[in-house]
Amino acid sequence: MSNPTTALWIGTYPKAGAEPGTGEGIWRAEIDAAGRFAGAGLAVPVASPSFLALDPSGRTLLAVGETEPGVLTSFHVSDGGSLALAGTAASGGASPCHVVSTGSAAWVANYGDGVAAVVSLTDSGVPGEARTFPHEGTGPVTDRQEGSHAHFVHVWGDRVLVADLGTDELRTYPLDGSGPADGEIAAVLPPGAGPRHLVELPDGTILLAGELDCRLHVLVPAGPGRLEHVGSVAITARTLPDGAPGYPSHITVAGDLVHVGVRGPDVLAVLRVRAADAAEGSRAVGHLTIENVADVDLGTGAWPRHHAVLADGDVVVVAAQNTDALVAVRLDRASGQGEITDRLELPVPACVLEA
Repeated sequence: MSNPTTALWIGTYPKAGAEPGTGEGIWRAEIDAAGRFAGAGLAVPVASPSFLALDPSGRTLLAVGETEPGVLTSFHVSDGGSLALAGTAASGGASPCHVVSTGSAAWVANYGDGVAAVVSLTDSGVPGEARTFPHEGTGPVTDRQEGSHAHFVHVWGDRVLVADLGTDELRTYPLDGSGPADGEIAAVLPPGAGPRHLVELPDGTILLAGELDCRLHVLVPAGPGRLEHVGSVAITARTLPDGAPGYPSHITVAGDLVHVGVRGPDVLAVLRVRAADAAEGSRAVGHLTIENVADVDLGTGAWPRHHAVLADGDVVVVAAQNTDALVAVRLDRASGQGEITDRLELPVPACVLEA
């Protein structure tokens, strides 16, 4: 009897030096519960689909085209797992790098010019015109924070949070896109943190990966539409060959384990998060104790762009962008230690999404 498999959608980048639209597309892959791939195939060609999102029904797949100007494309998902074009619209800015669907709308983070945008979606998933929310500002890391760079959108109750790597801010907007065009500042991160991706814990605590300081930042609710930064810890002790910190990409949480892909050192960092007790004093970050329990080596040059957690946290599938592979990691939940169980060649993977 064959093992049941989980289907994955994979977004990709163009090959190095190639123009968008010269071969990349959305792939569909299969993996079993033991962390063994069962093959993959190109589902549809599309230019630079670097991030993907499903609507709540699972019947519409959204892809941002990381081009300038940016594009948002939607696809109907058939019962058999094939994709059919539903519609295409402007993303509202340049080089979009993240999208999330609320069902009636898609929120997009446009990295190139720092514009957050909300795009209406019809009942059949066809995107409409974008309403845009430009950000302005700079940060101290002059080669990365010369301007605003919207990087991630998180649905936060009846609002959204937008992480801006360029300005070290989290901005917030009503979920439906109403309200002022500049939104509100929900939190300010330490200068040079470079906020990238984040997760929300059940108690409302936010864990955020700083791309530029390689730290896990902790923010707690501080009133309507506000978060307070209470501290941070190093994500990993691994560094680049010159001793510089790596570049965290995506962050996920399953139970008490947090997983962060770190480019440069090319590891999947695994951290354990638990409630702090009074005896821990300065080791605590706010109400939490956070410690790195493992760094799973993904291979030299892997450059882990994104990952997905499957099988209740036992398997993590990593998009190893620069080695043209998906990497399956099986974790021991008790210890946090992990081992690579399989690799699947796939051109320039950028996003992994459970179908």
